[in-house]
Amino acid sequence: INIALKNNTYIKRELKRLKARGEEVKKAFKDFLPKFKASYTYTRLNEEPFVKAYGQSFNVGERNNYQCDITVTQPLFTGFALKSQHELAKTGVDIERMIVDQTVLEVIKEVKVAYFRILLSKKYLMVAEETVDQLKSHENDAEKFYKQGIIPYNDLLKSKVALADGIQKRVQAESNVHLAISTFNTILRLDINEIIEVEDILSFKPFNYKLDEAIEIALRKRPELKALRFSLKNADYSIKLAKSRYYPQLTLVGDYQRTGQDIDASKNDYANSHNESIMLMLEWPFFEWGKTKADVAKYKFEKKALEEELKGLEDKIKLEVKKAYLDLNVARKNIETAKQSLTQAKENYRITDLQYKQQMTTSTEVLDARTLLTQAQVNYYNALYGYNIAYAELERAMGERSIR
Repeated sequence: INIALKNNTYIKRELKRLKARGEEVKKAFKDFLPKFKASYTYTRLNEEPFVKAYGQSFNVGERNNYQCDITVTQPLFTGFALKSQHELAKTGVDIERMIVDQTVLEVIKEVKVAYFRILLSKKYLMVAEETVDQLKSHENDAEKFYKQGIIPYNDLLKSKVALADGIQKRVQAESNVHLAISTFNTILRLDINEIIEVEDILSFKPFNYKLDEAIEIALRKRPELKALRFSLKNADYSIKLAKSRYYPQLTLVGDYQRTGQDIDASKNDYANSHNESIMLMLEWPFFEWGKTKADVAKYKFEKKALEEELKGLEDKIKLEVKKAYLDLNVARKNIETAKQSLTQAKENYRITDLQYKQQMTTSTEVLDARTLLTQAQVNYYNALYGYNIAYAELERAMGERSIR
């Protein structure tokens, strides 16, 4: 799990996006601060500007004009728009953090499931190898009996066909082990062809929560639900942001200007070369043909849609938890039944094989007993590892990284 959490590309992707959301918060905060703007312009006129008075012309400027301007703008009141934008950015971080948690939970579950599928596929291979060994032994017995004229040729053929089928299943089981390991390597981002060994886990750990408790934990901890709840907060801020246009916007503007006929705009023979000003600017677009009202209504409807989505997700999660809970109980109950069945199937095969060696039963009975034993072994390992897989599925459904 630690290897996967460190290497997984999806987690790395979401962590990068989380950092991007953090930068959006910084950006939104900067809007509260004053803004500085500087400009420098050069203008060349075709003729020197002049005015006429009393029949005479008087120059009032130069053909070459340089202007330097520095402006400071500080928003004083924006109808709560800046605050709403800042809160939107912060809840965006919270939502992305929940997406990271959701990705982590999914990766943990995938690791656990892939881990137990390796163990299960190895048990399948072990069963297939044991089956082939016993079928070879049975074929040798059948060969001897046939040469002695005790059994007919078709009985020998049954043994050979069963052995060939067992060998084919063993080959498939070997392939399944390699595929399970490759799947595991992919999740951990190791070399897909790397040969690994995983520690066998045959333990049975009981689940100590009732269904209602498991559902309550899921509704409290699932990142998807938390993300939707943050989205509802975002909807409130979006409504508030849209309503900000109902209010006037108040801005303080400070300006420093230099105008002259030289490159540093310091020389001016016709007016003062520099000046400072402070301006209080009030803007109020109070009539925009209902655009603001429509915008507010839009975000209100989007919030209602999110509320319905939240209800649907809660129902879906309840069903996921119940299914995983029931699957876990089925696997738990099947373990003991499968264990007893396996003991009985082993004894049945032992007795039947012994009877065949003494020619007290047929080859068909031996093959049937081996089939029953194979199925009993498969059922037992399915129940045992299926319990652990179901446990991992239930952990994921509850939003728990590990409840053991």
